[in-house]
Amino acid sequence: MKKEITVVGAVVVDGMRVLSAKRSEVMSLSGYWEFPGGKIEAGETLRDALVREMREELLCMVEVGEQVESTRHEYDFGFVTLTTFYATVVEGEPRLTEHSEIRWIPATELNSVQWAPADVPAVEKIIRDFSSADS
Repeated sequence: MKKEITVVGAVVVDGMRVLSAKRSEVMSLSGYWEFPGGKIEAGETLRDALVREMREELLCMVEVGEQVESTRHEYDFGFVTLTTFYATVVEGEPRLTEHSEIRWIPATELNSVQWAPADVPAVEKIIRDFSSADS
């Protein structure tokens, strides 16, 4: 039986740009882009986990907003349920600690990089959200 993994991701927005993180060589799914975040610890809410993960992973504090998407994807190593939330940086600047690169990408150009499969539905929704806000 495959492992069930529940994770959260931050769609950090700055104007019309979205923070994107490239998975490093030592991470599973190396080279794919994702929304930064991680696993939920016992007793944490999804939003609490996201605040903690952003502090640990990117050394910044975020304010978590509305939910973007929740998807379940089957990988070789198990099933991942990813819930993403819009977020804004309220303290510090995102800095690299475990990813190989972080980049602010214009929201309507998120398809310019290769996303981890579980992140794709959120990417598509964000592009739609920002495209309709642009019109």
